[in-house]
Amino acid sequence: MKTILVDALHTFVIEGEGIFEEMHTLLETYPNRKIILTNANAEEMAEFGLDDMPYEVFTMKHQPDKTDPKFFETMLKHFGLSKDDVVYFEHNPDAVSSARSVGITAYRYDADKKDLGGLKRFLDKNLEI
Repeated sequence: MKTILVDALHTFVIEGEGIFEEMHTLLETYPNRKIILTNANAEEMAEFGLDDMPYEVFTMKHQPDKTDPKFFETMLKHFGLSKDDVVYFEHNPDAVSSARSVGITAYRYDADKKDLGGLKRFLDKNLEI
């Protein structure tokens, strides 16, 4: 069963509001493991509440950021996963490109529109349920 990689800030966590509950509800309909990916350092983790999430959180504290493919290579190795074991959604197009460059199936989530319908279609298409 594939792991769902979830972008943190501006996607799963809305700055000033906290967890985007409608997205959390959607994700909970999938039995898959979820891991939140962020660039946050320790101060940012506390500031945005990322130290109190319902899923595992992975960060490299900007060393490098998700726009660098090395982030995804390191994350996969850390969790003992391969590119075929995961799907990823992210609001930043450069981070989506970075993930795709290492072979991860990735979706650019439109954070402005909060397009949960598009996200659900991506997950349904790419997850083995």
